[in-house]
Amino acid sequence: MINKNGKIIEKNNLPQKICITCKKPFAWRKKWEKCWDDVKYCSNNCRNIK
Repeated sequence: MINKNGKIIEKNNLPQKICITCKKPFAWRKKWEKCWDDVKYCSNNCRNIK
């Protein structure tokens, strides 16, 4: 991942959140780059359980 300053961030230093459904931590993914603030679930499975 490349941060706003153009520096590379290692995988073990990526931002993390806790899933609302399963309470497990999950890390940032490239596909969530533009909507990371809105991400609440670690997977589609957890999102469907609600």
